Amino acid sequence: MFDAPPFWMYFVGFLLVLGPLVTVHELGHYLIGRWLGVKAEAFSVGFGKEIAGWTDRHGTRWRLSLLPLGGYVQFKGDMNPASIPNASAAAHGPTNDGSFQSASLWRRALIVAAGPVTNLLVAIAIFAAFFAIYGNPTIVGAEDSRTIGEFAEDSVAREAGMQLGDTIVAVDGRPVEDFDAIRNEVMLHPDTQMEFTIARGDAELAIPLTTARIEETDGFGNVSVLGRIGVGPAGGEYVFEDVGVLQSVPLAVERCWDITGMMITGIGQIITGDRSIKELGGPIKIAKYSGEQMSLGLVSFVSFAALISLNLAFINFLPIPALDGGHLAFYAAEAIRRKPAGPQATEWAYRAGIALVLVFMAIVMTNDVNDVILKPLLG
Repeated sequence: MFDAPPFWMYFVGFLLVLGPLVTVHELGHYLIGRWLGVKAEAFSVGFGKEIAGWTDRHGTRWRLSLLPLGGYVQFKGDMNPASIPNASAAAHGPTNDGSFQSASLWRRALIVAAGPVTNLLVAIAIFAAFFAIYGNPTIVGAEDSRTIGEFAEDSVAREAGMQLGDTIVAVDGRPVEDFDAIRNEVMLHPDTQMEFTIARGDAELAIPLTTARIEETDGFGNVSVLGRIGVGPAGGEYVFEDVGVLQSVPLAVERCWDITGMMITGIGQIITGDRSIKELGGPIKIAKYSGEQMSLGLVSFVSFAALISLNLAFINFLPIPALDGGHLAFYAAEAIRRKPAGPQATEWAYRAGIALVLVFMAIVMTNDVNDVILKPLLG
């Protein structure tokens, strides 16, 4: 077990993770907006009351606000920081007055997409830097690593009929290249019926089984629910293969793609009830994990920041009104219909989207308080 970091490390870690990531997200919106001729009335890091700020020569008010839980750019013509259209301004149609609503459809789409795209690029850049500096972790003898060399004491794979020397070649019909691929497929699906294709001698067999549901606790007491089948590889070992800067970028893109797939799987499991909604976390958990990763060193902390940046990109691309993805969904509908949605429908959609976001925040804050504060106090 690791010692718990001092309280100040949670606070500082939270600010050092969320502050820069929110800032670059909003800078993405702002810079593309400026480039495309849209005027920004306010740029805020944080929400609520302004605690410091200045107005630049372009008339943009730069603010540092009280609640460090996000940020916004309010463009000319927005009714509020969520970029809900000002009905009176929109009613006059395009005027080329530098307002967001008078900008052409493709310009609005680019401005909205720029925020989450910036977060995605930050995550790719961090992972690419790690690959270029430390190399790509590769299993030497990858085919051997798929061969079962040992069973755990309680192994659902052995109970289902797998044997030492069997080679797992596919999981649910998807070919696997090495033991990591097998582990990644399984760990996302605790207590789930899966089918494993194995090579035994000259024959291929299909073995169905239900994965074990395991709760693993890390050195800081954080619990993760994972799927396991109870097998270990017969061969293969990790080495760090040197890669060039140009090679590191596609590897980083692949890593982001894999992590995004895990996020989609996790959300799907929560929606279907395969995972508990209590596993969701919010700002308090981010602060806790930020401090813990900071205590482990710079590499762990920056890796965590990359994951949070990727999460911000993913969440903001969800097609929920009031989030960037919701705006993009409206623009897609506008492009198909060749006219924008009606003002009343738009207003109700945004109100519903904001309500959904508030409900989500209430759920994750409740989870945070229960897991981070109440459980440790109550033992």
